[in-house]
Amino acid sequence: MAELSLIDDIRAASRLMVRELGFMDATVAASDYPPSAVHTILEIGIRGPMNSGELGDFLRLEKSSVSRLVRKLIDCGELRETPDETDARSKLLSLTPKGRRTLEALHAFGRQQVSGALAALTVAEQRTVREGMMLYARALRASRVEGEAETVA
Repeated sequence: MAELSLIDDIRAASRLMVRELGFMDATVAASDYPPSAVHTILEIGIRGPMNSGELGDFLRLEKSSVSRLVRKLIDCGELRETPDETDARSKLLSLTPKGRRTLEALHAFGRQQVSGALAALTVAEQRTVREGMMLYARALRASRVEGEAETVA
C-alpha cells in the first residue's frame, strides 16, 4: 500500500481539481446544466446513440436518476429518443441539433479551460500531466471493478 502522505496529497489534489473545474457549482461548463447532464451530452455526443441502460452504466448512475435526467434533457430539446431497430423494447438517445450546438459549446469551454491551465507548464510537464491523469483514471476504474467483483463473489 502507498504511504499515507502520498494518498492524502492525491486526495487533496483531487478535491482541488473538482473545485477548480467547477463541479461544486450547481451548473458547470458555462451551461445551465448540472454535471450529470453535461456528462450525458458529452458522452452521447462523443460515443453516439445509446439507450438509457448503457448511459446509466457508463455514467455510473442509478436507473431512476438516468430516467429523470434523460426526461429533462428531452424536455429542454437537447436529446431525442428513437426506436432501436435491433430491440423494439429499447429507445436510443441521441443529440438534437440544439444538443449538438451545446456539445460544441461544452467542448470549446473545456478546451479553453484545459489550455489555460496547460499554458503555465512546459511541454514535458503537459505530457506528464496527461500520462499521470490517464494512469490514475485507469487505476481508479480497475480498483472499482475489482472491488465490485469481490462484492459479487
